[in-house]
Amino acid sequence: MFAQLLKAYSGHSVKNDVLSGAVVAIALVPEAIAFSLIAGVSPLVGLYTAFLLGLITALFGGKPGMISGATGSVAVVMVSLVATHGVEYLFFATVLTGLLQVAFGLMKLAKFIRLVPQPAILGFVNGLAIIIALAQLPMFEGEGPVMYFLVFATMATMVILPKITKAVPAGLVAIIVLSIITIIFDLDTKRVADLGNIAGDLPSFHWPDVPLSLETLKIVLPYAFIMAAVGLIESLLTLSVLDEMSGEKGNANKEAVALGAGNATCGVFGGMAGCAMIGQSIINYTSGGRGRLSGATAAILLILFVVSLSEYIGQIPIAVLVGIMFMVSVETFEWASMDRLRRMPKTDAFILITVTIVTIFTDLAMAVIIGVIISALVFAWQHARVYTRTYTEGKRKIYEFDGPLFFGSVQGFLDQFDVANDPDEVVMDFKRTRVMDSSGVEAIDKITKRYEDANKKLTIRHLSDDCKKLLKAAGKYCTYEEDDPTYKVAVNHEEYQKVY
Repeated sequence: MFAQLLKAYSGHSVKNDVLSGAVVAIALVPEAIAFSLIAGVSPLVGLYTAFLLGLITALFGGKPGMISGATGSVAVVMVSLVATHGVEYLFFATVLTGLLQVAFGLMKLAKFIRLVPQPAILGFVNGLAIIIALAQLPMFEGEGPVMYFLVFATMATMVILPKITKAVPAGLVAIIVLSIITIIFDLDTKRVADLGNIAGDLPSFHWPDVPLSLETLKIVLPYAFIMAAVGLIESLLTLSVLDEMSGEKGNANKEAVALGAGNATCGVFGGMAGCAMIGQSIINYTSGGRGRLSGATAAILLILFVVSLSEYIGQIPIAVLVGIMFMVSVETFEWASMDRLRRMPKTDAFILITVTIVTIFTDLAMAVIIGVIISALVFAWQHARVYTRTYTEGKRKIYEFDGPLFFGSVQGFLDQFDVANDPDEVVMDFKRTRVMDSSGVEAIDKITKRYEDANKKLTIRHLSDDCKKLLKAAGKYCTYEEDDPTYKVAVNHEEYQKVY
């Protein structure tokens, strides 16, 4: 594997990956510290997570160039666990989180990310872009004009420099130049060191110091499930966004396994659960980092900062990193979606706006779940109608249907019949209708019973053998004609076994 990776690299791509990885490594520091403080743990816990999870997903994940580490969406889940039971329970929950994610990937369940509709993905991206921008605002507290100048200078550098040359990432130039200016002139502005101590040793193996009992499992498992779900959703949606940017499809199941392996490793080396970071991933992509080396470089440089270079990294002005994150927010936001809002169906626009708002004010998992539920309800409502055409064929009345017969359209289907006034012979023609589920089958049975009670003969046309086997009343009282469809009815597992 590594031989193939090295063979695929050219000198140009190595340079791009190493330089972009350096930018990402520096940008990871304040976020890792901030998310550690949110969770109520030492800053080193978040830094170890960024190193371990970042390195493992960079080398073995499903999308080269994607950056993973400690994230706010996962950190907020663990706050009450740490406050109530302590950091050791968090480490154990992190191990379980990883194992759940590995199982998810090995069972190839990542394909279900396809159920997330495009408007929900756009809402997720826009919501995260706004969150990234809002998260920078507290950094301005107590700061003066110098902070605003450095933020503006950083953003200007990242806009103008790529138009002149792309040989070096603009973010890296901004960090180096503006840090030198800040140090030389001793500018009065907040530095990375002011956020917390980032000096430490390499992470060492430490099995969580918790009793291995059913009681412990009852405590941590709910947190592990939520962290696993949030981490998977954010990682797989980030992968989808990067697929759009790169034009190359990543492997979602492989990413889920790597994410789980990384989190499980974090749990036994003093880290907390994390996932993909859309902000840092976009920094990496826009800085030219498209290969696995970029993520690996970021992780290795980060741990070097912790072990050997913390004194120097601590001198970097926070304003520069804030400026970079503001540019990430601008790059992340799908500005084209604002124009699409006027042209897309109202339901899609509603989903996009709803997911954006819920992402900002609650959490990503809730936003995506709500988006999927709304989309499913809209789809069911739009298709919850069976169209009926009636005509006579000799002395028989023909009901010809068009549209899917499922739980959403059953009532409309039943309302079409006029049992009392129909002739003695009635035909139901399902040539243009597909019976989708057991609710549809039961509806056919129900209308059959009504005609039987009225002593009228009912004939069914174009009903599949599979559907006929599931019928009860209709199977007993009906006759069939032209039975050629081959579709299968969606039923529960027990009913399926009874049929076959």
